[in-house]
Amino acid sequence: MLKKLPVDLLEAEESMFHAIENSLADTSKARSAVNLKFEGLRLLPLVIRLGRKLQEKNISFALAWPDTGATALAKRDAPELSQFIFSFKDLSVNSHNLDGISLLLCIEPNHYDYEEFFELCSKIDMKIIMINGKLEDGAVGIGSVARDRRKGFLSSWTYIYWLEPLSNGALQRIYPQDWYLFRLDPEGYRYLTKFERKPNLEELQEAFI
Repeated sequence: MLKKLPVDLLEAEESMFHAIENSLADTSKARSAVNLKFEGLRLLPLVIRLGRKLQEKNISFALAWPDTGATALAKRDAPELSQFIFSFKDLSVNSHNLDGISLLLCIEPNHYDYEEFFELCSKIDMKIIMINGKLEDGAVGIGSVARDRRKGFLSSWTYIYWLEPLSNGALQRIYPQDWYLFRLDPEGYRYLTKFERKPNLEELQEAFI
């Protein structure tokens, strides 16, 4: 794979879709995650385009949002996908909504959705892709059992696509490739190095130095 960054959002989406396709072929990746870490990113149009691509590939899927408001908005903007769009509550109350579905995409679960999202993921037995989840941002529940459960749940997700601008570069991962770090030079972004796993802040700083 070429070590380069996408030139625009649509190219990033194409790379993301390839990562999703590759992960679907890997039976060990039951819980996968996609993160596009851009300020002000309008995620709904991206998710709708993703749903249409999955339809074209004859992949049976459902889209799930944490709240009913976002779910209604998605159904309004993508009426042709409305039968595949649910809230977390819809699926928790009636799991038969997922009959015949092989892939569940969960959109932007936040830390305050953690308990409901955890219960939903515990109930269903299928591939799940979490898109722009922010579960780690919240305060961990009091007690070692709550902390261990949350830590274990967060570690069960494999990042199959990651694109993050940094102050002096960018970090990208397209499954099954490694994590690629790019440095921002006067002439643009230049490939710097790679990591087998997601680098932490210290590792990023050392690489730039």
